[in-house]
Amino acid sequence: MSVVQQAVSPASDHASPTTSQELRRGVRASVPVLLGFIPFALVLGAQAVQKGLGVLEVPLMTGLNFAGGSEFTAVRLWTSPPHLLLIAAMSLLVNSRHLLMSAALAPYLRHVPRRRALAALFFMCDESWAMALSDAQRRGDSRVSLAYYLGVSAGLYLTWVLFTGIGAALGPVIGDVEKYGFDMAFTAVFLVLLRGMWRGWRASRPWLVSLLVAALTYRLMPQGAWYVAAGAVAGLACAALTAPKEPRA
Repeated sequence: MSVVQQAVSPASDHASPTTSQELRRGVRASVPVLLGFIPFALVLGAQAVQKGLGVLEVPLMTGLNFAGGSEFTAVRLWTSPPHLLLIAAMSLLVNSRHLLMSAALAPYLRHVPRRRALAALFFMCDESWAMALSDAQRRGDSRVSLAYYLGVSAGLYLTWVLFTGIGAALGPVIGDVEKYGFDMAFTAVFLVLLRGMWRGWRASRPWLVSLLVAALTYRLMPQGAWYVAAGAVAGLACAALTAPKEPRA
């Protein structure tokens, strides 16, 4: 082998994947998660039409909002006429965790122009956020692969919007879909994602504190979504108090 071949071959062996390859990798990675989306989306669509929303209004809501927790909250609070301020306030409260999630993701998106990053964050949900961070950490990279993230997000987004619409169309036919246990699929998805992000008990203390505080708040204040904000604030406070101190210069 010549000197030129020896110099070129290592670079070719470690060539960076193309954007299309990363997009396809993201779509493939999203398949197990989006299968868990389907039953939950059917539940939401069926519940929405039972509250009076139209078949076209349901996918419009899920497509413009794309945040399952706040959408379930909005549907459960929906009345005729709807209390729009209450629904908006509760949706904001439920989605407040996205502030912490986007702050955690921001250092991994510094290489992305601001406009593209803000557009990409519209598609951020718990699953795409967790998968993008886990992928970067697994690769030992300080940057999220934006194409991989968008591939994951595209699969999840389209599945969510499509099957909430199908759930709305089939809702009057299948009745109460929760009696089939479909709502457990989302819980299973979250457990798998948490397992992939597990870094030991010490690193998981904020998670556990957030879980305990959220559960206690839910028991004491079952109405509304105050347990979401309480859990988020408690987890953030625990992370700040237990973070290792940097040595002084």
